[in-house]
Amino acid sequence: MLFNHPANTRAYILRPMVKVVCVALLVFIQPLSASSQKIQKPKENGWPDYGGTLSGQRYSTARQIDTHNVSRLKVAWVFHTHVFDKSSPASNWRASFEATPILWNGTLYFDTPFNAIFAIDAATGKLLWTFDPHIDREAPIYIVTSRGVALWHAKNPAPGACGSDAVLMATLDRRLIARDATTGEACPRFGNRGTVDLSQGVKVSNKDLYSFTSPPTIVGDTVILGSSIGDNQQAFAASGAVRGFDAITGAQKWSWDPVRWNKPGQPPTTGSGNAWSAISADPEHNLVFVPTGSPSNDYYGGTRIGDNRDADSIVALEATTGRRVWAFQFVHHDLWDYDTPSEPLLFTFRGTIPAVAVVTKTNMVFVFNRLTGEPLYPIEERKVAPSTLPDEQAWPTQPFSTLPSLAPLSFTAADLHLHNAADQQYCASVITSLDNKSLFTPPSRKGSLQYPGPMGGANWGSAAFDPVTGVLYTRVSSVPELIRELPAIRGDSIMADAKRTMRDWLPERLGGDPAPLPNDIKVPDMGGIESTEDSPQRGTPYKLMRQGIETADGTPCAPTPFGSIVAVNLQTGKKLWAVPHGEMASGEAGSIGVAGVIVTAGGLVFGASTNDAYLRAYESSTGKELWRGTLPAPANATPMTYEADGHQYVVIAAGGHGFVGKGKSDEVVAFALPSESIEPH
Repeated sequence: MLFNHPANTRAYILRPMVKVVCVALLVFIQPLSASSQKIQKPKENGWPDYGGTLSGQRYSTARQIDTHNVSRLKVAWVFHTHVFDKSSPASNWRASFEATPILWNGTLYFDTPFNAIFAIDAATGKLLWTFDPHIDREAPIYIVTSRGVALWHAKNPAPGACGSDAVLMATLDRRLIARDATTGEACPRFGNRGTVDLSQGVKVSNKDLYSFTSPPTIVGDTVILGSSIGDNQQAFAASGAVRGFDAITGAQKWSWDPVRWNKPGQPPTTGSGNAWSAISADPEHNLVFVPTGSPSNDYYGGTRIGDNRDADSIVALEATTGRRVWAFQFVHHDLWDYDTPSEPLLFTFRGTIPAVAVVTKTNMVFVFNRLTGEPLYPIEERKVAPSTLPDEQAWPTQPFSTLPSLAPLSFTAADLHLHNAADQQYCASVITSLDNKSLFTPPSRKGSLQYPGPMGGANWGSAAFDPVTGVLYTRVSSVPELIRELPAIRGDSIMADAKRTMRDWLPERLGGDPAPLPNDIKVPDMGGIESTEDSPQRGTPYKLMRQGIETADGTPCAPTPFGSIVAVNLQTGKKLWAVPHGEMASGEAGSIGVAGVIVTAGGLVFGASTNDAYLRAYESSTGKELWRGTLPAPANATPMTYEADGHQYVVIAAGGHGFVGKGKSDEVVAFALPSESIEPH
């Protein structure tokens, strides 16, 4: 039985396989230490790194745009990448424009879903240079997106290409590319004429399931990056190794693998634990903070008995050596694809303690001393439901943060309050029919309710943080899913079966023929409520059937709002407010989505990634919506902001998404105040 209504023709935003704001009336504020200021202070109201800075705070000190004048924002310039000019409709449909531009020396740098790099003038949007690595756009790539690039700056600048500044990008087809930041020329000393083959030095059994979607993190002369892996296709697709490379030569310095329980000399029965999301860094203490994902297969653990420690975790590594310093696991023996999706956020706790916070898919917030791993708010191990599969051993307890949850951790049919009686009755009957033993209900043969679903909760959009007020802002989604383990049905070979499953993401309906419908496509953690996923889980006795639970018109069978922005004071541990973000459709409060929000010193939170095509601004102290700017298509990306030539700009990649079905775009859009609206501060 399928629990998405057969008449459903609408798809949602979501992202593969995530986070508007307010300030407390009473905030615990103490002067920051000098060391913490080094971590937190943005450079010249700019945006030099993917998360604003290496600390991942997504905060800007720019205040020209504020709560009094934000309603006067207008489009300042638009840049077209022409990314879709060279691809087939099927290839373009899969692509998601998720990049957040970064700023250096008056130039914005970003890349497209197909890894073409652009450098444009930050004040005018004029093209300065571009580079296309010419990946095979028709290849069966697991996820077609890239969230950005990184910048390296030489300690001792030298003449020639890349002698002082370089742009680095990891590609879908497993290359690490370095180009001169000023000219776009290849860095001649880096690898083979500016390129390093990332498939070397790591175990990969299926290259089509191994790629790179997040920007590298650069600490000094070390380039650190994880990888993206197709976790549900087979027990072992590739190692989830996190690696460090020399920024000048491209030589690999170190490698650290989250999965170490495979016995030496034996074929691996599980893999991954990979870090597909962004990695934050504390250069002063020579640390990087790695969010690791679920091990293969995501929903079946009979081949990986144990807690699978260091998967589904935050792991602190030495940036220069890769040595593991400490780790904390958010999900033991993951059976729900509850990756750690967000970039860890570095801040100073109560004026003195170097801290790191993580928002998770399970709607929880965890805070640690970032030097020792000691929890700064208590964490409780609580009993959870056992598995009913005879060869599965679900872990008996799971960690629960004592901080307020970002959204409900579970629900029953009694919690549904949908906008019409037919939807209410339909959803209640479906939810009641499933195994539902609260959060961490294991997959079953009968069918289990997974809530939050694998998109979260929070996702790769991570969180924003105001270091002055101590308030964290993130966006969460509310999507229930049916998960069911069925007897395995195999094709004639692993590759034939994998290609059948991967081809254009067209899954197979339970007990039926392939159904080539756009809303049946599944791209994990990336952006569309998936109607169906039918994954082979090679190497296990089961295949996975997973699907979003929704009504005929595509409404999630879940408590409203379906998407929210939430504000939590990390200094006091108090949840301040939560407001619906966007609309799924007219009258449906809150939209699901996975990209993040940013916060500014002007008292504003900006966010998009909704089912409607708007960029919104909220008052950070109340969550009140103050402005919305029309976009050419829904933006499945996190915005950024900066100042150039006397103007503050708010910029976002508005690319649309095939899963939304509301148009595609190749545009980067910049908003600014008209000159007559700018007042000196």
